Amino acid sequence: MLGSRLSALESRKLQLAGGSTYLVSLPKRWVLGAGLKAGDTVFLETSRDGSVSIRPNVRDRVEVRRKIFDVHEEDNRDHLLRKLVGAYVGGFGLIEIRFPPANASFIRRVAREFCRLVIGPEVIEETKTSLVIQDLSDATDLVVDKCLRRMQLTVRAMLEDSVSALRNGDQQLAHDVELRGQDVNRLYWMIAKQYHFTQAYPFHNGSNGHNASNGSTAAVTGYLLIARHLERIGRHARRIAANCRALSGEKPLDSKVLKEIDDARQSLVSLLDMAFGALVTRNIVLANEAIDARGNHEKLIETLTHRVAGKRGEELLALANVVDSLGRAAVYTSEIAEQGIDIAVMTEPEPT
Repeated sequence: MLGSRLSALESRKLQLAGGSTYLVSLPKRWVLGAGLKAGDTVFLETSRDGSVSIRPNVRDRVEVRRKIFDVHEEDNRDHLLRKLVGAYVGGFGLIEIRFPPANASFIRRVAREFCRLVIGPEVIEETKTSLVIQDLSDATDLVVDKCLRRMQLTVRAMLEDSVSALRNGDQQLAHDVELRGQDVNRLYWMIAKQYHFTQAYPFHNGSNGHNASNGSTAAVTGYLLIARHLERIGRHARRIAANCRALSGEKPLDSKVLKEIDDARQSLVSLLDMAFGALVTRNIVLANEAIDARGNHEKLIETLTHRVAGKRGEELLALANVVDSLGRAAVYTSEIAEQGIDIAVMTEPEPT
């Protein structure tokens, strides 16, 4: 916004004209810098906090930013992928990779893998020494709460299926849980990209007229933290599934241990449902109930920990990982509930 270029705070007096219209003068250097003249139209936007932003024009399209990577001796897949994800999350609509011809095959392979990992980007140009990726998704039309809801449903199903795979020795289901972790990552990166977009364009409305921040960049910050917590819960679901292989031997698992693991799973899913339900409904009472209920879950984990301690070898290590993840994931549900309280307080209408 052009007005943000003025570092000094300036005051103006309101003037009454015609008995019903209030007038205020604009800083001359702002007017000249915006290329305005007498008779031109300016646009006003009112924020939740009561402030008013003045724009010299309507922002129909957001400027596409370009990031260029000069890759000369890079041969590490993970390093290059991290750079590309960083550019994507940072809101760069075009990513150009320049490289020597000898690295062409490696760069193209990693670029296409990146396009499969995230939502939106596609390779649109290729030469012997360069490659351009364009993000075809529209951050202006993304509704963050819908992405969060999809993340929550995916993570919830992963928790259910990971314990089911453990209980039934279903290696195929366990593998499917691990694959679904990538869906959670894609949604998390999408929300992170929206966060950076909102910081850059806090008042921008998408083509559907919707402002993803719901008028509050602080709310989007809270959503990003919640997405991070959901991503962490998803990691623990994947960790539980990954330990199924070590527990799928000929010797059946202790039925009492399996029963207590299933009880802990049920408790964890209930905590997640409460916390996310409180977030969606802006229900502070329910959020506090979700936080307080974690005490009972911790008792289940403590009992399960003592029972697992009697095992040996690889079985002990695998079960300890499962129990640890069931406990740690519950901590993130409390974090979600606390963020729900913060967002409810921030977005609560002021009393009239």
